[in-house]
Amino acid sequence: MTHFPLILSSPSGGGKTTIARALLAAREDVGYSVSATSRPARPGEVDGRDYHFMVRKEFRRRVEAEDFAEWAEYGGELYGTLRTELEAVLAAGRHCVLDIEIHGARAIRQQHPEAVLVFIVPPSAQDLIERLGGSSGTRATSLLKRLRRAVEELSHAAEYDYVVVNADRTEALADISAILDAECRRPGRNPELQAHMDELGGHIAALADTLEKTGEV
Repeated sequence: MTHFPLILSSPSGGGKTTIARALLAAREDVGYSVSATSRPARPGEVDGRDYHFMVRKEFRRRVEAEDFAEWAEYGGELYGTLRTELEAVLAAGRHCVLDIEIHGARAIRQQHPEAVLVFIVPPSAQDLIERLGGSSGTRATSLLKRLRRAVEELSHAAEYDYVVVNADRTEALADISAILDAECRRPGRNPELQAHMDELGGHIAALADTLEKTGEV
């Protein structure tokens, strides 16, 4: 089996991070690439578990050193996937789950054409607003920015291999798990399957030759 990156993207509030964590808890054949960020750690967050926290100067230095497979600025802070994180998961014999935005997904696919891209969408505009905390109060300006960005992100959903509607987390998780199972069965990801087909074909051809020679057919 050739393991591959599984990229989950969604508008803010779409549920990609929650589903990624649920997928990791449900399956032993996936691992998670811990992202790096320039933002400060929030209460309860642990360096190396939630993010690799870096000061902005260090993040920029590592960008220049080409340590990132992808990176982007979001909400005034820098986020990125370290090459070492991604490669370590794949080398351990697991599919690497990344919850990243569209530009990052494009960058990963350029480097890993075998990657599988899944775009997660909310069932409705109103549902997205509720997940983002509602439309009133001091968060209104931030909400408007996120909604405008969501419109832009949705316009690129067709670039992905699959779209999953996250109306119910359990069902969305089952859908993505089924996608992962199906992708694992592609012949191109299973060199041992091709070897088995070649062997089986040889046995069938030999049997056909024997039947022909003995006149049994």
